[in-house]
Amino acid sequence: MSSVLEQPALKWVPLALAAGIALSGCARDGFYDDRNLDYTEVAPAPPLVLPETRNVQRYQDAMPVPQASLQGSRVERAAEVVPPPSMSIGSGLEPEFVERRQVGSDAWLVVAADTGAVWPQLEAFAQSRGLGIVQSDANRGVIETTQATLSLQSALRAGSSEVRCEQGGRTVTNCLDALEEYLGARSATASASSWNAQRLSGERSLQIRQQDGEWQVVIPQSAERVWAELDHYLTLDFTVENRRELIEKSPGEYAFLVNYMTASEEGRNPIQVVFSRDVRRMSQQIRLVLEPRGDQSVLRAINASDRELTANDQRELLERVSGYLR
Repeated sequence: MSSVLEQPALKWVPLALAAGIALSGCARDGFYDDRNLDYTEVAPAPPLVLPETRNVQRYQDAMPVPQASLQGSRVERAAEVVPPPSMSIGSGLEPEFVERRQVGSDAWLVVAADTGAVWPQLEAFAQSRGLGIVQSDANRGVIETTQATLSLQSALRAGSSEVRCEQGGRTVTNCLDALEEYLGARSATASASSWNAQRLSGERSLQIRQQDGEWQVVIPQSAERVWAELDHYLTLDFTVENRRELIEKSPGEYAFLVNYMTASEEGRNPIQVVFSRDVRRMSQQIRLVLEPRGDQSVLRAINASDRELTANDQRELLERVSGYLR
């Protein structure tokens, strides 16, 4: 009679039992260490100390934390809100490299390049046309010639410049036309040396503030310059029927009348529409008024309709419009 261990199904049983016993002995200190127990027995290690002879310039705090020097101080008044620079005016409203602005008989060019990039081109224009340069002052941004005076300054929008061609305080149209054609044919990319020619920027940025419950935009530029910029972009942007429309403009009063649907009105859900007295979303007339105040201007949004214009609606419209100037 054959032995039980000789049966194929049972001949590996002793080997399996021996392996189980061996592995159970390795559960803590062998190849199959249970590391869950390690976390319960962990002890803190002493802090790392660098030698005194180390290079202090090479070994510094990777993420230093500044000291809060204003802890405990009280804010006496609300800070003015400075909106971030806009990345884009909007679809279809990207400025051309050279554009003309005009208020009455006064006209000038807006170039989508820094003054440091435009200045060398302005000098090259005067030389190529043989205007007879009498004086060239890069610090003032003025080139005086026998026929006209070319002047350069930073525009309202960041990274742009304004160029004028005048004589006796009046625009020389032929000169401005030729300058517009000349600059339009040039690339907007500045050479490395042109950045060192001059930097006329440095003007304060516009600010949105709330005063007496009303939101306003304070712009550190003359009302005439600001109105010309707003006129240009409102004409391009406020062209959507029943959403935003430019109805009327008054250069003498530095004002615009627009038909505008506020974001809160446009965002009303169907339930809000049903349970309100206005069963459909509607726009309303609002006056955008520029108030000259010395060397700066204040833009206001004044309700010109029977519908309510909340402070949030007022700020939302002003932020959209002031975005043309950044």
